[in-house]
Amino acid sequence: MEKAIGVFDSGLGGLTAVKELSALMPNENIIYLGDTARVPYGSRSPETLVRFAKEDLAFVLRQNVKAVLVACGTISSVALPVLKETCPVFVEGVVGPAARSAASKTKNGKVAVIATSATVNSGAYRKELASVDTNIEVIEKACPMFVPIVENGYFARDNAAAKIIVSDYLTEIKKSGADTLILGCTHYPILRPLIEDFLGPDVTLIDSGKEAAKVICKKIGEENIGADKNNVGNHTYYVTDEPSGFVSLAELFLDKKIKDEVRKATLDEMLKQNV
Repeated sequence: MEKAIGVFDSGLGGLTAVKELSALMPNENIIYLGDTARVPYGSRSPETLVRFAKEDLAFVLRQNVKAVLVACGTISSVALPVLKETCPVFVEGVVGPAARSAASKTKNGKVAVIATSATVNSGAYRKELASVDTNIEVIEKACPMFVPIVENGYFARDNAAAKIIVSDYLTEIKKSGADTLILGCTHYPILRPLIEDFLGPDVTLIDSGKEAAKVICKKIGEENIGADKNNVGNHTYYVTDEPSGFVSLAELFLDKKIKDEVRKATLDEMLKQNV
């Protein structure tokens, strides 16, 4: 049986990364874990985030995976170094790939980052951007309401509540003159149409999940561990809360019908597997 690519996130946001992985590597099996019982992660302490990250990774590693994409900006910012110390397969987060992409695309040297409070407080994007170019001016904004409105389906382009929240959060960034914006949480691409409407066409948006998917694809190619070209590319989805409401929203994230089974991963099971 072909080994899979493992992907995990605090909720549904990581499905935007799954969508990109599937487009890049349609023959690959993908295992997805959404910790829907404990979403959002963005307001948690670093100690709690490291514990959650270890539990999520341990569960994914039990699913016969050959690489892992940490599709959570918060975990990528706070806990990725800890995961890399113990993970037996290649593991990549979303911060580094997104920062490198943004640094290569900015023309005026002003890069804005929107993310969860934990990600902003970690300074991870600021550090990564500085490692590429110390002259880049970084404007960061925590957007704690974005994850819950996305998880609850309030993301239509004409949704009045979503438009007000986007305007409130992004006014400062619009005034800053940044020409590049990193969507520092994998939930945020769902809000892309509203963000584009507010910021205008002159601001380049960087999808952190998409950039991380490119890195995973490249690594699998370099190590020659890609799936057989005749492999169908099965996807298996696990959630830690009731899966009943998962499918309808997940299909919007993936922009396709889910034919595969959605399974429940109990938190007790994940705790027992902690690394």
